[in-house]
Amino acid sequence: MVAKNAPVLSSRALNRATLERQLLLRRTAVPAKDAVTRLVGLQAQNTRPPYFQLLARLEGFDPAELSALMESREVVRIVTLRSTIHTHTADDALTLRPLVQPARDRELKVFRRGLTGVDLDRLASLAKELVEERPRTMKELREELIVHWPDADPRALSVAARCLLPLVQVTPRGMWGRSGQVALTTVEHWLGRASQPAPAPDGTVLRYLGAFGPASVKDMQMWAGLTRLSEVFERLRPQLVTFRDEHGVELFDLPDAPRPGPDVPAPPRFLPEFDNVLLGHADRTRIIPAAYKGRNGVGNQAYGTVLVDGFLAALWRLDETGDDATVTVQALGGLGREQREEITQEAVDLLTVMSQASAYDVRFAPFVDFGD
Repeated sequence: MVAKNAPVLSSRALNRATLERQLLLRRTAVPAKDAVTRLVGLQAQNTRPPYFQLLARLEGFDPAELSALMESREVVRIVTLRSTIHTHTADDALTLRPLVQPARDRELKVFRRGLTGVDLDRLASLAKELVEERPRTMKELREELIVHWPDADPRALSVAARCLLPLVQVTPRGMWGRSGQVALTTVEHWLGRASQPAPAPDGTVLRYLGAFGPASVKDMQMWAGLTRLSEVFERLRPQLVTFRDEHGVELFDLPDAPRPGPDVPAPPRFLPEFDNVLLGHADRTRIIPAAYKGRNGVGNQAYGTVLVDGFLAALWRLDETGDDATVTVQALGGLGREQREEITQEAVDLLTVMSQASAYDVRFAPFVDFGD
């Protein structure tokens, strides 16, 4: 029941609070590992976005820092939130993966017809043995498993292994300036220590609010890919403060969390595709204006986005050919001269750090779907 006297937070107020938690109102001088912890992971469906996420948030960020953390196994790439790959610290990988196991169980049920007659416990044991013997690609895993269950759907077998086991993508996959196919082993084998039992979700709810709040129960469920979290929020209610959004939805927050005023300046920021600040809420209007809903991607294809005054205002793309690098910005609406100048400077700063090209260019173009 939403308290009628709970303060109302406008979309701009929610925007500024979220940007502050996400280190997007001003760049912060903290180590990359600390930022990955604070943000409860970086969406990493593709290999480069985690680097651009940190560039937008950290002062003096060098991609080599995150790459070194991957090489030393202090951070890993693993399927967790929303059934998607995230870059997490080793500690979080060992605890968050068990926490979201119910979502993996639901995913497994989708493929049950292709697993008729398959002993899932035996499959998990065999797959674990295979990937711990040496990292395996999904193709290799399918080929090994189909020998034992020739009547099963090969894809369902590999999906089952991914759902049943906490599999990480081993390096050099995901390292900056390196390439490598997806090869998998268990997180325990990669890190040399056991996973923890699934923790109570209470701590993760508090961490989520610290990074994405104020937020509703549905927001948290959307971010995590979990259901039935209402009772957790009710259990934590005495520790939290509550607000309402402009539609009357109850929002929870940490009492001492920062909530800047709605008029605090928000500089332009270039975010990569699938940045969690765009995906971390059921109601995304705190970042994506209603008029631009769906404009930052089509289906599973997402685009780089530019925030102006804290909100989605343009799409961007980086093209590199030989020694030339170009950032193309497509405004979704009108941009003033000062805004274009600020965006240009932000793009130049991005190119300076993230490209080895000797010649840079920043272009503004009319909006046309990048997929066209």
